[in-house]
Amino acid sequence: MKKLFINGILLFASALTVSAQSGTNSPYSQYGLGILSEQSQGFNRGMNGLGLGFRYGNQVNTLNPASYSAADSLTMIFDVGLSGQITNFKEGNTKVNAKNADFEYAVAMFRAMPSLGISFGIVPFTNVGYSYSRTDVASSSLYSIETHSGNGGLREVYVGAGWEPVKGFSVGVNAGYLWGNTERSITNTTNQSAANTLSRIYSTSVNTYKLDFGAQYQQALGKKDVLTIGATFGLGHKMGGEAQLINTNTDTQNSVMTSDTATIDDAFKLPMTLGLGFAWCHNKTLTVGADYSFQRWSNIDYPKYENNKYQLVSGLLNNRHKMTVGLDWIPSASNWTSLSLKNLLTHTHYRFGVSYATPYYKVNGQDGPKELSVSAGMGIPLVNKWGNRSVLNISVQWARQSATNMITENTFRINLGITFNEKWFAKWKVE
Repeated sequence: MKKLFINGILLFASALTVSAQSGTNSPYSQYGLGILSEQSQGFNRGMNGLGLGFRYGNQVNTLNPASYSAADSLTMIFDVGLSGQITNFKEGNTKVNAKNADFEYAVAMFRAMPSLGISFGIVPFTNVGYSYSRTDVASSSLYSIETHSGNGGLREVYVGAGWEPVKGFSVGVNAGYLWGNTERSITNTTNQSAANTLSRIYSTSVNTYKLDFGAQYQQALGKKDVLTIGATFGLGHKMGGEAQLINTNTDTQNSVMTSDTATIDDAFKLPMTLGLGFAWCHNKTLTVGADYSFQRWSNIDYPKYENNKYQLVSGLLNNRHKMTVGLDWIPSASNWTSLSLKNLLTHTHYRFGVSYATPYYKVNGQDGPKELSVSAGMGIPLVNKWGNRSVLNISVQWARQSATNMITENTFRINLGITFNEKWFAKWKVE
């Protein structure tokens, strides 16, 4: 147990170390706080992030903290995940491919006492990562190059609790610390040595709290069917933070650079969020569910440089809506110990999900691209000689972001998640 605990601490330390890397190559990550990350775990991702009505004793479901109350009394669960993706960007007749990988999350869950589950971990919130350039040709002897690049993002470390005060009804909360930095730059150069180089560097820094509440109600519908309804609420508030703009003008011939800096304090806000979903389980083998989530971004002002002034501007962000439907099917829910191929196939979870989401940012005054995504995955049981039932969650996802007269993105993503389910709290019996 001591060795496993130390390995768990090292695992979370490693996650904190590598979490600063970007998980996107999208030019759309230059808008707002970046691309919003999927905060679900390996088993959810096979259903495209479905989870508000799901409660498992052997999987961590951070989407609804009320689900922690279902934690198994004998086990300590660690769950880690990573992803790799290839994205095709298309604009007119131009196509470009990009690929990247990301260590995404590390979470844990255990039962502190009857009806009370505890979870903690690190999950992503936003990602910024892009690099592209545009060339404007004035004549055969004069052209200019505008280069755009950005990196960074926000991460969240949380501690959560789920409690079932009465049978069938659970409540929960995630209390998190949100932090991160981003940097975006625009540089203008020409092929004329006498021309100056102009650049703008936008940087942000955020350190704040984050509170998310959840509730679940479970009701039996006959002997074989169970319905679970889940709801979540995220507290919107001022994040504080600092937004800074540095304008530079560089005379390369005389090695002279001039610059001016503008800073906006208390520059960012978190949106209020609402979520509602359900999961219907039949005979412990087939679970079908749907989620709807809403994020209120439209009332938030965001930093922008316009009219030679860096200031907070309204109308740059939109309310975001997301709808997800999916299913989880396991051919047999009975217990098993032998490691035969038949048992492996019949005790593997098979998952599928579809989502549709609207953008939370605008691009040059126009609504950004909408996203349609589809995923499929498996939860493969891993049973060792001590009876520990870990799970390897594998899923693939295709996502398409598109809007009129904008870049179209098609992303193929592979998600890997490993849930270590260790029997820490079992009592040994000597005969």
